[in-house]
Amino acid sequence: MEDLGVAVVIEDDADIRNLLEGVLRQSGFEVHTAVDGRDGVEVVRNNKAHVVTLDIGLPDIDGFEVLRRIRNFSDAYVVMLTGRTEEPDLLSALNGGADDYIAKPFRPRELRARVAAMMRRPRHQMNRPQEAPGSWVAAPAAPASFGLSAGHTPAGHSRPGQTGVLRHNGLALDSRTRTVVVDETPLGLTRSEFDLLHTLLRGEGAVCTRSDLVRAVRGDLYEHDAYISDADERAVEVHIGNLRRKLKEDPHSPRWLQTVRGVGYRLAPLRTDAPAWPGLG
Repeated sequence: MEDLGVAVVIEDDADIRNLLEGVLRQSGFEVHTAVDGRDGVEVVRNNKAHVVTLDIGLPDIDGFEVLRRIRNFSDAYVVMLTGRTEEPDLLSALNGGADDYIAKPFRPRELRARVAAMMRRPRHQMNRPQEAPGSWVAAPAAPASFGLSAGHTPAGHSRPGQTGVLRHNGLALDSRTRTVVVDETPLGLTRSEFDLLHTLLRGEGAVCTRSDLVRAVRGDLYEHDAYISDADERAVEVHIGNLRRKLKEDPHSPRWLQTVRGVGYRLAPLRTDAPAWPGLG
């Protein structure tokens, strides 16, 4: 069996803890466990974890505080597990640097698939501890299932050629280095935020449904006929909200991300006043 590294399970419910340990061990991880938050932080630190499953409702400190402490020293993939799927919990988890969010009860197969999808996106080593949580990026994920149309490329928007750079209204995204520049200023995005922005840029204005964007974030985890939960779609909405905040979008005149009510999102039209600049590369 392939050795996938170290996983840490932080969970106070013995039955769920044993289930998680078994699933991860069978997947190829060396697994360590903790029953409360403070011990969990130290287990992650001492064992240099690659993957952490983290319950929100812990007996001492809650999972959000555990996540904050872990992000001070580790870029391990963190999957939050909870029986609650309200939007404030999603916001707190994703804004705090979680990579994924799974509601209880969960299917072991789904957990394995989500962890496998994350592990296919190589981790970016933390080299600036003072950086805000969630601001690092990772290596490229698999291309989205819908690609770029052939033909004419309008001024101000470029398709990725050999350089792998997409540009739109003063924004440049480099898919090779997973970097984004806006008006010549680097923008720090999480893995999921980058994948969503990349997908919308590749769509060239085509509407992407929330389900399309869930699949973009999950890579090849979801087939087109797979069930996508309300929590999955709410997570996409949270990521889009974070993207807009980082891009400093004007809600009345968006420069990059437009909402299509009841459907999803699309790239905003090209602007004639968008600056012409070389961008990345």
